[in-house]
Parts: sequence; C-alpha cells; structure tokens
Amino acid sequence: MTQKATVQDAASENNTGSPPRPELGPVELELAGVSKVYQARLGLVEALSDVNLSIRRGEFISLVGRSGCGKTTLLRILSGLLPPSAGSVRANGQSIWKGASRDDEALKQVGLVFQEANLFPWFTIVENISLPLKLRGVDRKARVARAEELCELVGLRGFEGAYPRELSGGMRQRAAIARALSARPSILLMDEPFGALDALTRDKMNLELQSIHAATGATVVFVTHSISEAVFLADRVVLLTPRPGRIRSVTSVPLVRPRSVETETGVEFGRIVRGLRVELDEES
Repeated sequence: MTQKATVQDAASENNTGSPPRPELGPVELELAGVSKVYQARLGLVEALSDVNLSIRRGEFISLVGRSGCGKTTLLRILSGLLPPSAGSVRANGQSIWKGASRDDEALKQVGLVFQEANLFPWFTIVENISLPLKLRGVDRKARVARAEELCELVGLRGFEGAYPRELSGGMRQRAAIARALSARPSILLMDEPFGALDALTRDKMNLELQSIHAATGATVVFVTHSISEAVFLADRVVLLTPRPGRIRSVTSVPLVRPRSVETETGVEFGRIVRGLRVELDEES
C-alpha cells in the first residue's frame, strides 16, 4: 500500500476538502521521512515507513489503525522514548532526536499520558500531579498551587489529598492528565488513555478532554482504536496502514466545537466514521 495522503500542513487538501480551524497556529510538530525498524528475535521488523506529517499549534490529531500498525511506536518516537531509524522529528523547529540521542530541551514542551494512570500509590493526588515540577526544582508552594489549579481544571476539586486507591479509574486518569499538564507543555501526547475505562466513563472523559484541550490550547496527538472516539475529538484523523505503518489518509473533521453527545448522531459525523471504517476494512 502506498501512502495515500502526505500532509504538508493543516491547510493542505484532505478527504473532506475542509480548511483548518482559523485559530490554529503555525506548525508545531513535524515528522519527515520517519521510519522505525526493530531487531526482533526472528529478524528485522519494519514498524513504520516514511511517515510525513505536519501538525499545527493547537490542533487535535487522532491516530487510528489496526493493532500493530505502529501508532504507539510513533507516539513513543514523538515523546523521546524511542529513536527513529530514519527521518527527522521537530517540535517548534527543534529536533527531538539527533541520531539515537534525544534533545531533552526540546522535550520540555511535551507531556505524555499512557493507557494506565501509573500514579504512585504512596503519594496524594496533589503530590502525584506536582511530581514533575518537584523533579524540575520548583518550590513546594508553587507546585502545590499549580496542582490545585489543575485539579480544578480536570474535575478533581475536593480530592487533592486523596490517594489513588481511593479514586475511580476515570478519576485516576484525570490525575494522570493533570500531571502531564503540570509543566505547561505545549504538546500533549496520549496513548489510548481511556482504553481501559467502561463505555459511559469513556464518553464522559472524552467530553472532559475536549474542555481541557480548549482551556489549555495544547497541541494533542491522541492514539485510539475507536474510530468514533477519534472523530469526536479530532480536527484531523490520521489513518495508518498495517505494518509497516504508513499514512494511508488524513481526514479533516469540520464539526463545530464544542461537541456534545448529540454530535455522534449527526449526519456529518456518521459520514466521516463510515468513510474511515471503509478504508480500515480495505486494509484487512
């Protein structure tokens, strides 16, 4: 399968022909010719091949594709956890990777949320949220104030002194999102953060994330297996082919924000979801 759509910027043509939101800023994340090859026990595994994508400041991008298509691998490369085998990755003009070495200065603007909350059980919620600030040498008063501000933002007011075991799965994930936002990153990377939640909680978290995105103005790259979730949240949905992962298509989502639960019953929403499902089925 050849790459169907390579995006030079958010104003490029896409599946719907719709322009980007006018409030989006300049290009903040740029991937050029990114490939990744693993050395596995049985030989080389090509996870990603020639991925090219530009993401504008404040944009919400969803990554979808079949299991094993390289979504998480791509996110790990963006987050500085895994070097690419080829190509370049730039955040605000700074190269995240120089060969196999990452640029920690460039990564200061990046926050990361995993599928599991991964909170420290012996820390309170405020202590968990403020931990990145503590590691950066921020004084206690300032980091507690920031953590309390984030508790308000993510709907955890009143639970600042609670421990992770005292919270539901959705609340723990809110705390993980708040922790990722503690140092005010301009880029937020999310690897299936709601995948382990029940359907009702997941829907609620999607609404919360939409509000957080609007409040912070962060650029978001969101990995999910759910096409409906991808379309509900995103400005653009990037569909990856099965291994090796290449960009098959980039679909604009010109739905008015803020979006509500009723958005999913709309004609345009259904049209976009069906189109992506057809493309996904073609990759079988």
